[in-house]
Amino acid sequence: MSHLLNLNADLGESFGPWSMGSDEAMLHLVNSANVACGYHAGDPLVMFDTITLARTFGVSIGAHPAYPDLQGFGRRRMDIPLPELEAMLICQIGALDACARAQGARVTHVKPHGALNNLACVDRKVADAIARAMHRLDPTLILLAPAASQLIAAGRATGLPLVEEVFADRAYLDDGNLVPRSQPGAMIHGAEASLRHVMRMVEERALISINGKRIPVNPQSICVHGDNADAVATAQAIRDGLLKAGYRLATIPELLLPG
Repeated sequence: MSHLLNLNADLGESFGPWSMGSDEAMLHLVNSANVACGYHAGDPLVMFDTITLARTFGVSIGAHPAYPDLQGFGRRRMDIPLPELEAMLICQIGALDACARAQGARVTHVKPHGALNNLACVDRKVADAIARAMHRLDPTLILLAPAASQLIAAGRATGLPLVEEVFADRAYLDDGNLVPRSQPGAMIHGAEASLRHVMRMVEERALISINGKRIPVNPQSICVHGDNADAVATAQAIRDGLLKAGYRLATIPELLLPG
């Protein structure tokens, strides 16, 4: 087996004196980083420093834009007019890309965060706004989006390069959306349980719901949330498990290279 996969994490989510996650340890393990852009977490220095670390470890850099919700960590839905939402996304992605370009790097993918991502999975108008914002800024930006979502459909319709994502530490509903964090069973706890969940999805090429329903997808990238207490152990177990099974790991841009 030589199938390419990507391991990604949401990083750069500290803010001022408040520290979250173990970014350096995660960057030893993942291939791509989704870096907070200051709206739900992160600040200019954290953005800059996270990019510096990512470059050190050969990790590709993605923007992780969100609703303007520092207090709620971007996990509260906001009803924002679509033109304003597009402008917010362009500002966030552009700011992170400026931090990257100042270091001789660039942002190569975008993954919406939290409540914005969840809404875009089911609301095609919001999904289209995200895809439009990306295309207006740079049509070569890769959209990292949940498999079987409206966001994937919007990216495809807009002509953006696409990578389909599955979650190592989140459970799925029968419709392919994530179990809301407010409900029991939403999170998959522990490195071994997460590895079993991931291996089943990549081997069966399907999302597996909490009720056992299979939804065929093309899992290309696996997300481990960097803010979980066992994130580093989970990322290590998944990395080791995939390599042992014969998969090759690559950055998000490398997934889309010809051949």
